[in-house]
Amino acid sequence: MFIRKLVNLLLAGAASFALSGCEGGVLDPKGQVGADEKYLIIVATCLMLLVVIPVIVMTLFFAWKYREGRDEIYAPKWAHSTKIETVVWVVPIIIIVVLGIITWRSTHALDPYKKLQHDKDHLVVQVVSLNWKWLFIYPEQGIATVNELAFPTDVPVEFRITSDTTMNSFFIPQLGSQIYSMAGMETQLHLIANEPGRYDGISANYSGEGFTGMKFDAIATPDEAGFEAWVDKVKAAGNTLDLSVYQQLAEPSENHPVEYFGDVSQGLFHDVVMKFMQDHHPIAGDEHSHHLSASMMMEAEK
Repeated sequence: MFIRKLVNLLLAGAASFALSGCEGGVLDPKGQVGADEKYLIIVATCLMLLVVIPVIVMTLFFAWKYREGRDEIYAPKWAHSTKIETVVWVVPIIIIVVLGIITWRSTHALDPYKKLQHDKDHLVVQVVSLNWKWLFIYPEQGIATVNELAFPTDVPVEFRITSDTTMNSFFIPQLGSQIYSMAGMETQLHLIANEPGRYDGISANYSGEGFTGMKFDAIATPDEAGFEAWVDKVKAAGNTLDLSVYQQLAEPSENHPVEYFGDVSQGLFHDVVMKFMQDHHPIAGDEHSHHLSASMMMEAEK
């Protein structure tokens, strides 16, 4: 009885130790996309364990059963068993087929470019990865921030992502998918937070010596009023992010502090995307050129 209690205590301790690392990661989701991805990870793992666990158990069992000194039948000319061949082929094939169906369905359901079905409009946030910091532009609010991102709880967010330098990966583990940011391209990601809180955002792709400090806070405010209060705080900073300020901001820096810009030059995000195109000229502050660049982007998306 004492041994059984000791074993149960050790198992419980091991389980607690193993699960303690899940806090704040992909296995501790705070949004619907993250929850769906957690479910997919668990289902896929359990299906694969249907093969892994029996193999481990049988390996240990055979090693014990046929250990030295046991009087077991040894058949050196044995070469084939229809039953064994059936099991080792049919079971993995069934698991692969089931995994394939689940993966195909989830790939379409969790397409990062696919807008989330919700009764509220998506909040648009333009994201630029720099060396080694994140710039967030809110075109509808006319503000920008560095290394701090905010959005209301239960409001879907549409991220439009690009890079001004090397390829990076935009990732908020507790909210869902990561997606790459690439120079001269615009990728998209749709996420939602179902619980208010402050979540860690990172770059999941190595991009140089300042990579370890390329982190940001993703703040899910309790409601839209809280988000508006945060927007007002950013606007109160009074700084303007125009092309010249952006060029200074784009200079490499490590562990860059949070920075607020209460005003942003129109078309700045499109400037960053299009700057790598041949014969492109800056359009920030130029209304006509902004519409021209926007039209080019729409045509490219088509």
